[in-house]
Amino acid sequence: MKTPKNFMRYQFLAKRFLKAGRLPALLLSVARKREKLGSGFAEAAGQLKLLQALCLAWWRGEYRAIDSRALLAVVAALLYFVTPLDAIPDWLFGFGLVDDLAVLAWVLRTWQVELAAFQDWRAAQAPEVLRVVERLPDVGEPLTVGEGRLD
Repeated sequence: MKTPKNFMRYQFLAKRFLKAGRLPALLLSVARKREKLGSGFAEAAGQLKLLQALCLAWWRGEYRAIDSRALLAVVAALLYFVTPLDAIPDWLFGFGLVDDLAVLAWVLRTWQVELAAFQDWRAAQAPEVLRVVERLPDVGEPLTVGEGRLD
């Protein structure tokens, strides 16, 4: 499957987001938009939740066993998802999510080995550990030891 059109632009933005430590704000935006998806998008919501969990575990320093290109692709896909004016504007209800879902599907397919490894790691964690690792950050929550920036 070909790389989605304009995806390189989002990968560049993803790198800037990670370097600037802006991942928490992105994850909060993803959570807000994900909650607005209807019941017809349950599978997409689950996939978004997985990508969000991966980013949270990486940001908190708990899971670093991911190829940096895969992490950039995941963050780029999340940026694409929250950006309202992409290939198909999100305000075109019903159609506006088609391109977002296509980008998510591309990332899930392209990086399936990395994501499967994360799912295995996640399955090995105690539920109380996951509650802490996957807790959404508070707005403006400072970085602490182990929490990441991509340098």
